[in-house]
Amino acid sequence: MPYSIFLCYLRFMCSRFTLVSDPEVIRATFGYVNHPNFPPRHNIAPTQPIAVVRMGSSGARELVLLRWGLVPSWVKDPGEFTTIINARSETAAGKPSFRAAMRHRRCLVPADGFIEWTGPKGSKRPFYMKREDEGLLAFAGLWEHWQGPDGSEVESAVILTTEANATVSPLHNRMPVILDPEQFDAWLDCKRLTPDDVGEFLKPAEDDLLEAVEVHPRINNPANDLPEVLEPLQGNLL
Repeated sequence: MPYSIFLCYLRFMCSRFTLVSDPEVIRATFGYVNHPNFPPRHNIAPTQPIAVVRMGSSGARELVLLRWGLVPSWVKDPGEFTTIINARSETAAGKPSFRAAMRHRRCLVPADGFIEWTGPKGSKRPFYMKREDEGLLAFAGLWEHWQGPDGSEVESAVILTTEANATVSPLHNRMPVILDPEQFDAWLDCKRLTPDDVGEFLKPAEDDLLEAVEVHPRINNPANDLPEVLEPLQGNLL
């Protein structure tokens, strides 16, 4: 990904996250039936494949890898369409880019944490936002299927955001919508439940769910997908 494009992603929340837990732990937490093989990811960046849990055609949950950056079905050329990695949960149900997916294609995005930055341009300090108990997070997401006239296909996803809670707000005014396991069934039930039915889920996480740990600036480069990028920087907490 060109560095100029990467810089523009830093304006958005969330623009980087991780998925490093054991695959069987992820499977047990999210309850999907297939056994996909995917490596730990310490620095997931826009346009890369991300793990998404959705309802499969059999009626059971499945984990699939989709492009991070939603391409609505009505787009003529995905290469000329602005990459959308986040969607405001407050307005998604009414926006042309997300309206159909919000009604018919809701999904879960497993994560161990996400990155936010603070400080002036050129010397931003990255902070890793994760659960204090090291547990998994479930971002509320949407997915789409695009098919071109030549038969080419793209399946893509976007992460829904909401207002930041007290832990995230010193870094950014937005944060991902984080769902509780008790909400998974309803969120994924697009056949029976409308966006209005699940609207109460779209709110900031509890203030004590996450902690902010400063990590090394090497995580700013999406090519650095190594465990070292998540090591605490002098053990600093925000």
